[in-house]
Amino acid sequence: SRCSHCFSRTLCPAVLAAFPLCPVTEEDLSQNPHFCRLLSALSQHIDDTGLTVALKNELEKAERELQLQKLGWLRSESLYRLLQEMIQEHHVTKHHSQPLQEDSEFYETLEQCLLVAQCARMLDPSPTTTQVQAQLMGLTPKHVLDLMPPELDVKRMKQRLVRKLEEKLQKKCFTLLTYYQPDWEDEPEGLKTLKLSRLPEMLENERKRLESQRERGRERAVMLQRQAHGYLTELLGCMQILQSLILDHRLKAQNELDRKKTEYMEAKCQIIIPKIRLEMLQVQLDTYTPQKIAVHRKIRDALKSELQREEAEKQSAERMLSSFEILGQDFEVLVKEYAQLRQEIDNKKWALHEFSQHNH
Repeated sequence: SRCSHCFSRTLCPAVLAAFPLCPVTEEDLSQNPHFCRLLSALSQHIDDTGLTVALKNELEKAERELQLQKLGWLRSESLYRLLQEMIQEHHVTKHHSQPLQEDSEFYETLEQCLLVAQCARMLDPSPTTTQVQAQLMGLTPKHVLDLMPPELDVKRMKQRLVRKLEEKLQKKCFTLLTYYQPDWEDEPEGLKTLKLSRLPEMLENERKRLESQRERGRERAVMLQRQAHGYLTELLGCMQILQSLILDHRLKAQNELDRKKTEYMEAKCQIIIPKIRLEMLQVQLDTYTPQKIAVHRKIRDALKSELQREEAEKQSAERMLSSFEILGQDFEVLVKEYAQLRQEIDNKKWALHEFSQHNH
């Protein structure tokens, strides 16, 4: 256990630091030491983003080339948009005041050169393309370039264009400088130019600072995620312990509660049973009054005497029947004849009764 503890204290933090973007926790590494050693071995060959040294060098080289391409495109695009902006400002100025003849010639020549260059570029978009471009109405870049202004006008325009561009760029740079530091707006132009020469360095330092803060933010986000995962794991463990304690306490409390309920029901039954007995006695008392009891006694005595009389008649009849049974078969014949005679007598009585009713 001491070796595993030393292992988790030395190797796990180093692995987590080498792979900040890997969603693993120190507990995962402690429970899987072989996986931790594998990550430690991999950290000797790859960086924190998962790239090898050779691949990282190739990536940096490609990024530098891409940066140069972007810089070249940005220069051309900035110059093109600046020229477009100068031409648009000239058209807006024409509506408010009459410009000088040389200014009108300058901007007309500049606009025509830009338009011809743009059309030629559309006919041949890139000098690096190897595909054959489909011609538009048989036009080629040479046909369009023939529409350029006279060479003398182009030469005069270029001589003046450099100064115009410098003035325009300086104005935009001063605007950018005052946007970055509004307090520098009222300073002299020489001081602004000096600070402007240091603006790229300041912006680069600001970019690096922001990138460093962004990187620290990402690291903190990863650390926060790990801490949240650890807290959730601990919270789930605490909840399980709490749940087991609650269940254990509930089971113990349930037994005690059942026992109390049983005792309560027994006591309640012991109270209710005498009440029921009392109610039964009260019902009997209300039902059997002294007068009714006296009548019942007389009825019982009459029934008892009648029962005794019937019992005596029964015993007499049984003795007589026994004496008759001594006669045997002859007695049975006499009984049948007697029964037949009784039936005939009853029938004749009924016929005589019916006959008497009809005569009346």
